[in-house]
Amino acid sequence: MEILWVLMALAMFSLVLLPVLRRRRIGVQLVSPGDPDAADPANYGFLRQEELDIRMPGPDADLLNVLDVVQRTQDYRAASQLLAGTDIEGETRWQRVQAFAGAASLELQQRPGGVSETPGGQWLRVWRAEAPKDAGGAAVHAEFLVQQAWRTSTPGTDDFRIIMEEARSACGDAALLSPGDPIPYVIELSVARGLAYSQPEFEKLWLKILDRAPSHMGAHLAALHYWCEKWHGSRETAYSFAEAAAARAPRGSLLAAMPLFAVFEHLPEVNLVRSFYQSEVVTKAVHGALYAVHAARPDDPMLAHVRHLLVLFLVRGERWSEAMDQLVHVDGHVGALPWTLTHDPAADYAIYRALAVAGYEANGGSPATLSH
Repeated sequence: MEILWVLMALAMFSLVLLPVLRRRRIGVQLVSPGDPDAADPANYGFLRQEELDIRMPGPDADLLNVLDVVQRTQDYRAASQLLAGTDIEGETRWQRVQAFAGAASLELQQRPGGVSETPGGQWLRVWRAEAPKDAGGAAVHAEFLVQQAWRTSTPGTDDFRIIMEEARSACGDAALLSPGDPIPYVIELSVARGLAYSQPEFEKLWLKILDRAPSHMGAHLAALHYWCEKWHGSRETAYSFAEAAAARAPRGSLLAAMPLFAVFEHLPEVNLVRSFYQSEVVTKAVHGALYAVHAARPDDPMLAHVRHLLVLFLVRGERWSEAMDQLVHVDGHVGALPWTLTHDPAADYAIYRALAVAGYEANGGSPATLSH
């Protein structure tokens, strides 16, 4: 049934967006993959769909190496050492905590365990048992519980609340082990959304993060979810939060891209027409994100997140050349919004990439004209 829904969504995408593209004076014409006129992403050095890494938004060789060791040996110590050597205030630590927690959660989903089988993610349980004072392990455990709640139960149910209450307690334990670390409080932002913290309670939590890491992009994205219309705020509140973050962003900070994430969180369900993606609100948010990307450090770990979201908006707005510029930088890793919201992130990303290539070539572009 889930596959059927995915296929229906893709069919709707084709029926709604592609006719709009064809109506353009220089549009995109669909042809079969074997046709001589077919645009081939491989001509641009892009990876095949089956080679795309869905675990992370961008490369992190140290993390991948450690994940491989941990999952192969079921020994947590390499993960502990990596987190101990990662700056507690930076975005990289937050992404690594998420990655380790996600790996343990997926292992448990694939191997729930039984009479004669050890459950997946056993290395995390051993980590917490053997090193209860390890701040990294405590943070990973708290994030693991949060991911388990969202992955295995439904918000509002008793099961969901029980796991989230356990996660809240785990966040408190992690915070005590590392007083200056913002990560336990960033994790609790998801707990706050799931347990419907009151706005005063949420703002009190938010101030703890601002005291420790005022420009933390990951924290701002987690807080934005709480303020969205579909959770505990409104479109106006979410836009105001995102615009305030962008306004106070220090030079080079990707917080200037926050309004684009607010727009994404409030996209209409079926409006895929080009005029919407060229509206003033969307155009302003896209320009802010492009500015943030150009001003950011090349090694900013949140840069790939912004580039991936830009791909969606630039393709839907038929800004082919700019979309290709983003694809050159992110291709190979697709573990980011908007792709991770689908059941097959690699396939969804590949569709947009193919559209970008086709649109780029239909308007005179080629591998020779694309700067790397």
